[in-house]
Amino acid sequence: MSDHLPLLENPGVLWQRTIEQTQHALSCGALLSIPTSQTLIEQAGARFLVRIVTNLIRKEAADLKQKQEEVATGKPIDPFLPYDRDLFVVDISDTHVCLLNKFNVVENHLLIITRAFEEQEALLTLSDLEAMWACLSEVDGLAFYNGGSVAGASQRHKHLQLVPFPFVQDGDRLPIDPLVQAVTSPDITVIPEFPFIHAFKKLDRTNTPDQLLECYSELLETVGIDSHQPIQTAPYNFLATREWMMIVPRSQAEYRSIAVNSLAFAGALLVRTPEQLETLKQLRPLNFLKNVAVVSLTS
Repeated sequence: MSDHLPLLENPGVLWQRTIEQTQHALSCGALLSIPTSQTLIEQAGARFLVRIVTNLIRKEAADLKQKQEEVATGKPIDPFLPYDRDLFVVDISDTHVCLLNKFNVVENHLLIITRAFEEQEALLTLSDLEAMWACLSEVDGLAFYNGGSVAGASQRHKHLQLVPFPFVQDGDRLPIDPLVQAVTSPDITVIPEFPFIHAFKKLDRTNTPDQLLECYSELLETVGIDSHQPIQTAPYNFLATREWMMIVPRSQAEYRSIAVNSLAFAGALLVRTPEQLETLKQLRPLNFLKNVAVVSLTS
């Protein structure tokens, strides 16, 4: 274990603080949720959740403002330094803080952010995984990390994300749950239905952060990413729950103008237009994801 303790100075309050801060941030205008409608596409025994954005005006206006400020100042704007106090949820540790995702598509979407600036293309560290595991211990959900812009990252400042279960009301906690539950091997393996390079391993709640780091490093090496370098040697998506961890290398950020981040490999995709939804229906989700992932380690 590292010396970055204690984690979550007030254990047991993360979920309640999330609810309270969400109400506050909505009332003061700090939280700008993106409205969506949703549909399901079934393939390979999984029900893929597709959210259709109905209004991106506020998000696009904020992105434009940030770009204009960056041009005017000649330097990148970091929305996490300083972070918006109206989005603050809890102090996780002396290295990480938890915030609400300002432009959330999913309710109670949390960000696990390094206090000091680190590049989003930096590999995860022991302190990152300690912070992630501390939050997962209190909020059962999917934690993920978009390793660089090709993997769907929109900000340079290092941050993991956490989306609570269930993703679909009155359904599976996660769209790919049926595929995950069919995996029985305790070793590093694959999800048979996934037609692209990835590495998957089951976890249990007794795993320590040191064991998580070892697992993360082994998964990276399995898919051809050097785990000994501080900066990633290739873009990838990292996904983790209390029960498993997965790495998916990436080849491109989008396909047919549909952008993809880690959530897509958990079975949750986002489209902007009815035409994009039709594209997903025609291609089928797994076939679509194959185009943004890597199909051969020698290619």
